[in-house]
Amino acid sequence: QVWQIRLDMHLLNHDGNITDAASIAGIVALCHFRRPDVSVQGEEVTVYTPEERDPVPLSIHHMPICVSFAFFHQGTYLLVDPSEREERVMDGLLVIAMNKHREICTIQSSGVLMLVQDQILRCSKIAAVKVAEITELIQKALENDHKARKEGGKFGFAESIPNQKITAFRMESAAVDTDRVEEQAGEIIAKADPPAEVFATPILHTPGTAQIGEGIENSWGDLEESEKEEAAEEDGESEAAAFECQKTETEDTSMMNEPIVLSDSEEEEVVILEPQELPRRTR
Repeated sequence: QVWQIRLDMHLLNHDGNITDAASIAGIVALCHFRRPDVSVQGEEVTVYTPEERDPVPLSIHHMPICVSFAFFHQGTYLLVDPSEREERVMDGLLVIAMNKHREICTIQSSGVLMLVQDQILRCSKIAAVKVAEITELIQKALENDHKARKEGGKFGFAESIPNQKITAFRMESAAVDTDRVEEQAGEIIAKADPPAEVFATPILHTPGTAQIGEGIENSWGDLEESEKEEAAEEDGESEAAAFECQKTETEDTSMMNEPIVLSDSEEEEVVILEPQELPRRTR
């Protein structure tokens, strides 16, 4: 018999480094969770309610904590716990998950940056210090929560909300410098290439088709000198064949224009059948 536990996380506000925040929230939720107590006698399983027996915590042996490192200027500058604005301009990101025993659980690298061995070792040493500090904070928070529950005081989410204050979805405004926006835009436009000339009048070649502009001459697939000679010879042969076909068609046309004379062996009377006109219907 096993317990199935699902952990759902809902993002309320994102100001950067969501991986580290989610790892801390997830491991704290698992440490804080209590499942019902169970007793097994033979094949009979009994699940006790919280009123019958106190729920028991999960068996968590260690707490893996993620620490993120942002790199700038091709790895020249290193920053721990980047904010949302810093993540927009960083060149690469390295995430190291480690527990307080200095055991590396996972390493993930992303971005357009190649890291050397010394940089990774330096980040792992910094991550070991940060993980030890965060693990100590988590254990203290869990102890304070357990103590408050025993004393019957405020605990959990209710304790973190002050009275008569609205703090949800509150974010400080970011200052944006707009003093030289028009000058910078003018400099960019002056350095840019002039726009291409546009022909607004459509060119009508045949009924049902139209073309706007004359298009660009395509030089792709130009033939070499030898290929041009072969193509010229093929064009000459095709022109000769076309002339023969035209001559044959002319002869056939002249023969069709000549009157047809019936011989004595053919029928003397020729009857041409035409469709009869149907009477028009009147309303």
